[in-house]
Amino acid sequence: MLYEEKEKLTARPHNIILEDRTRLSVSGVIDVESFDDRQIVAKTSKGNLILRGNELHIDKLILDTGELVVTGLITDLGYEEAAPGGSLWSRLFK
Repeated sequence: MLYEEKEKLTARPHNIILEDRTRLSVSGVIDVESFDDRQIVAKTSKGNLILRGNELHIDKLILDTGELVVTGLITDLGYEEAAPGGSLWSRLFK
């Protein structure tokens, strides 16, 4: 990935709207790293977002615009702390 492309992805606005714990809309999504009916890990412009719950479904995912919509019972959401430093290559080309 080119530096300019990476900069565009991390500059996306990131917002979360949770409606009645059953519908979650997220903007600024870069990728979905893993998902099942109990957990979804989404890479966002502000870090990895971890969603936990029951009967989770991805209703909408548009990576070009960074949109993600999840339905199901959402019991927990949080951000994964990034490891400090990273690899030599990631520090050189950051």
